[in-house]
Amino acid sequence: MSSRLPKHLHDALTAARLAVGFIAGTADQEYLANVMLRSAVERQLEILGEACRRAMDDTTALRETLPEASLAVALRNRIIHGYDRMEHAIVLDTVRRDPPALITRLDAVLKNYPLE
Repeated sequence: MSSRLPKHLHDALTAARLAVGFIAGTADQEYLANVMLRSAVERQLEILGEACRRAMDDTTALRETLPEASLAVALRNRIIHGYDRMEHAIVLDTVRRDPPALITRLDAVLKNYPLE
């Protein structure tokens, strides 16, 4: 385990919480029409996925402990490499549905890897 693991986990947790917070109370049409909001959410998903990738590369046991992290990495790759084919409604549905479980698991894992 590298000394950067707690930071990667913390960055993933922060990004997941921000993405969820950005869309809280936002109607579908409001999200779809707001380029700045979509960009902000996508940026946090990019950070979430990259932080999860780095954490899992550092400590492979996290792949089993944080199964949702692999999905976050896949979504990050889709956003980065498929930027021109983004389906914003799917991104919105994903942020509403998936991060809560990852946030819960990241909270639990971070208790084992406190930030210094």
